[in-house]
Amino acid sequence: MNRSIAFPLVATIVAVLAPGVRGAETVAVPKEWSGTAPVPAAVVQSTRLLRERFLADPYRPGYHFCVPEDMGTPGDSNGCFFAGGRYHLMYLYKRSGVGFCWGHVSSKDLVHWRHHPDSVGPGNGDEGCFSGGGFLDDDGTAYLSYWMLWGAKGIGLAKSNDRHYDRWEKLKANPVIKSTEWGITETKDASGNPLVYGSADPTNVWKKGGKYYILTGNLLVLDKYGRKPDSPEAMKGDRLYLFESENLTDWKYKGVFYQRDPKWTDDSEDNMCPSFLPLPSAPDGGPPSPKHLLLFISHNKGCQYYVGDYDTKNDRFLPTRHGRMTWIDNTYFAPEALVDDKGRQIMWAWLTDNPGGEPEKGWSGVYGLPRSLWLGEDGTLRMRPVRELEMLRHREQTWSDITLDDGQTKRLDGVVGDSCELEITVDPGTARQCGVKVRASGGGEEETLLYYDAEAKKLAFDSRRSGVDGRRAVEQAPFELKAGEPLQLRVFVDKSVIEVYANDRQAICRRVYPGRLDSLGVVLFAKGGRAKFAGMKAWEMMPSNPY
Repeated sequence: MNRSIAFPLVATIVAVLAPGVRGAETVAVPKEWSGTAPVPAAVVQSTRLLRERFLADPYRPGYHFCVPEDMGTPGDSNGCFFAGGRYHLMYLYKRSGVGFCWGHVSSKDLVHWRHHPDSVGPGNGDEGCFSGGGFLDDDGTAYLSYWMLWGAKGIGLAKSNDRHYDRWEKLKANPVIKSTEWGITETKDASGNPLVYGSADPTNVWKKGGKYYILTGNLLVLDKYGRKPDSPEAMKGDRLYLFESENLTDWKYKGVFYQRDPKWTDDSEDNMCPSFLPLPSAPDGGPPSPKHLLLFISHNKGCQYYVGDYDTKNDRFLPTRHGRMTWIDNTYFAPEALVDDKGRQIMWAWLTDNPGGEPEKGWSGVYGLPRSLWLGEDGTLRMRPVRELEMLRHREQTWSDITLDDGQTKRLDGVVGDSCELEITVDPGTARQCGVKVRASGGGEEETLLYYDAEAKKLAFDSRRSGVDGRRAVEQAPFELKAGEPLQLRVFVDKSVIEVYANDRQAICRRVYPGRLDSLGVVLFAKGGRAKFAGMKAWEMMPSNPY
């Protein structure tokens, strides 16, 4: 029987605190109150009620980072850096009654996050802040680079050097890279010729030879000059613009940073939310590889990347490989990355699939798990969730030697189906498809399929019957097993977020919204032949979000 999910705890609590009930406060929640004045009783009550509502929300993840409250739409991950043994991460959100701000959290373990005051928001010459990066200078001062709102402003910087990086000061020189219109700068070069570059979505700052460097995105330039069939080739598709500075306030334009190859991206794709960092040679860090990684989005096709060589003499990036992290839409979006004290490159991304009625729910904004990124021996990008997530594992269960013929399934009993991690090793044998169904109801009315398609040579995420909301589709990512290589799947289920990783070479992350209370099953399956599931492990994942 299909039973709709309700919020029983919320209904009970609201009734207890309703006006007219003994002990209830009838005062309305104030619209504004001073941060130094006594805290109104209604604020305390409403805050507690909000947290309990969130805890009862069947779609709010327990261990994927969530915007604590308010609207993370857009909810880009921004401005991360590592300092003093802690990971700092900013998140873009629209603060009620204020505007677009950067929230700020930090963590020692990448799992449990402390909330800080907002780092930047409207004021000091801008009306809010859009995406950008983070940078830690040699003296311990941290800098945030951001896109100033709205109109012909440009790129701003803010700095902080207090113990917890709680207090941020915008530079008086802002905008340090000036726009002449929204996201675009039109000027002239040294010879008096017209010069156009983007002044939107800056990267992280980096340092080379005592000088500072930053990149800016091209969406608005593309929209104005590159969308028509007869547009100049130099204005079509994705590109970034490089700037150099000796003091972080005066920036010199250096040119287009890389040459786009049409075999990888098409004319419709922009380059925004970029991150540019050295790529490690191992998942646990250590010395960097010879390659750099450029993460970015196109707004229409989501998160993607270039692996390549950084020509430091000529200040150009030479991509040697291109890849995507989303294939049918832009669900995996707005990447942000840092390099920590171990030499690991770690990234986050915003999941853009948002269900209806989010303002009424009081929150929106979820990130994918922090991924460790490194260069494989074959020159391709490798990825896996950070090792620290293993601390959330609880109540391990194991199975082994399960053989399934075409159409057969095997339910893994006892798994906590809405908060778990799975490790599955499979010999695909003759099976055309083999994998696991998660968030599956007893009769299969709702289910999400994660599998390897041996014929198509792809990793697949089928959410067509995942629930009552969201983007229900089949997403497939290029992935091919080598001769004799077993399929090694790692799956993370966290309420409305599901992530699947295959052999450290490919991953898909999406959101699902089951409408049934019994959509908790974990079921192995094979189609089109026989597959042997050699070993399976399952853990309940303990929640790490405060609410």
